[in-house]
Amino acid sequence: MMDLEVRGVKVAIDGKEILHGISAAFSAGRRTAIIGPNGAGKSTLLKALAAINTDYTGEVLLAGQEIRTMGRKEIAKKIGILPQGAAAPPDTTVRQLVDYGRFPYRGLFSRDAKADREVVEWAMTATHVEQLAGRQVQTLSGGERQRVFLAMVLAQQPEILLLDEPTTYLDIAHQLEVMEIVERLNRDYHMTIIMVLHDINHALQYADEIIIIKDGRLKAQGQPAEVMTVDSLAATFGVKADIFVNSQGKKVLSPIELVK
Repeated sequence: MMDLEVRGVKVAIDGKEILHGISAAFSAGRRTAIIGPNGAGKSTLLKALAAINTDYTGEVLLAGQEIRTMGRKEIAKKIGILPQGAAAPPDTTVRQLVDYGRFPYRGLFSRDAKADREVVEWAMTATHVEQLAGRQVQTLSGGERQRVFLAMVLAQQPEILLLDEPTTYLDIAHQLEVMEIVERLNRDYHMTIIMVLHDINHALQYADEIIIIKDGRLKAQGQPAEVMTVDSLAATFGVKADIFVNSQGKKVLSPIELVK
């Protein structure tokens, strides 16, 4: 399993510095949630981790190697990312879209069709979309589309999966379905998960570690129960919260009012 690390990463967009020297290590085989207010730099950090944006200072290290020195296909075999607002070309079927995820393994004159088919079937089964294989992506519900795009990323067979707010715009049932799939991928396939989450209680329930980012700076990193407290919620989001333990023994934070 591969470690991913950032050291002193700074990112500026249109002359404005978004990340101010972020340093953090993401443990292999674990689930890390990145949380923080809107505009904190969470998605910007994720794009640097995936080498989508390589216009940064500092270092992004994959198994000790600076990611900017690696080829695009080499990175895609190790890191998969599901960004916000993913879209499919018109008239694309589910199977076709998931098959696009096999691009890192295809050369100009070579293709292992049998291996591709097996991985595509596995990815669709893992995300519960195999029964949708012949449907056009544009006809699917929001929850179905999100699972199909996740299947496409899984078809890359990455060791590290990056997710940018994977439950946004989904109803409660589909949110839980996506998070349970993510949990199973980590448990059964030892996939390293790094996810930007909007829901603080999803972070508490589904992450092994939490990173808090505010104003482009890392404010805290550690185990959920230690990092996510009433005080840290107030300092990060400006809200007061009650805290209680649910029937599964998980800590839950319930925001009640703004900090005045």
